[in-house]
Amino acid sequence: MQRQLLLDTETTGFKPNEGHRIIEFAALEMIERKLTGKFLHLYFNPERDIPAEATNVHGITIEQVENEPIFSQKVDEILQFIDGAELIIHNAKFDVSFLDHHFLACGKEKTAHYASKIIDSLTMARNKFPGGKNSLDALCDRFKIDRSNRSYHGALIDCELLAKVYLELTREQVSLLQETANHVTTATPILNQFNLANRKEPLHLVAAKINQGELNAHFHYLKTLDKLSKGDCLWYQQSKEYIDE
Repeated sequence: MQRQLLLDTETTGFKPNEGHRIIEFAALEMIERKLTGKFLHLYFNPERDIPAEATNVHGITIEQVENEPIFSQKVDEILQFIDGAELIIHNAKFDVSFLDHHFLACGKEKTAHYASKIIDSLTMARNKFPGGKNSLDALCDRFKIDRSNRSYHGALIDCELLAKVYLELTREQVSLLQETANHVTTATPILNQFNLANRKEPLHLVAAKINQGELNAHFHYLKTLDKLSKGDCLWYQQSKEYIDE
């Protein structure tokens, strides 16, 4: 089962190469589209000031984190938690740039070396709702997700909201996959009748020939999937050049 982590950070500013640092890190574990209850939530002393404009966003002051550990003291704990997981991040470019900077400063590899995949939910939202507002707040409003208990952009609460947003963004895709899986499982008992696992003699299979009508029917099925998934059906996109509609 693939571990997924909803991940977010809060920082002292916008660019790590200008001396800004991570002051809050949070990641929530999700498996098979359900939160497991496992999470990692840390605060850090950035060893510098926190500008007022940053505090106005996340509510964190230097007085609140000056006695917290520095990032290097907790880097191994973070790497152990994210290792092998898919990371789901809203505006991943921002958070990953900070994580990469901090990891490299600690003599570690970049984030992508440890994660199995990095999913940017902002890119997903822009593809699904082109031209619309796709901030986390805007998506919560679009999907009618309650965010009334959040007064600041804290990393942990943003991860909780992101989990709900991500499930909504991928709901249609999962429904399509489940529908396809239901059709596939109906054929399993028929295959089992041949007891293929216990055959001693070679099994000679003949490739079925597909006529143009069947090919066109399959193409139009893919076209329907592409429409339902808002243009995310890779099979349809790759097969368009071979089919005359």
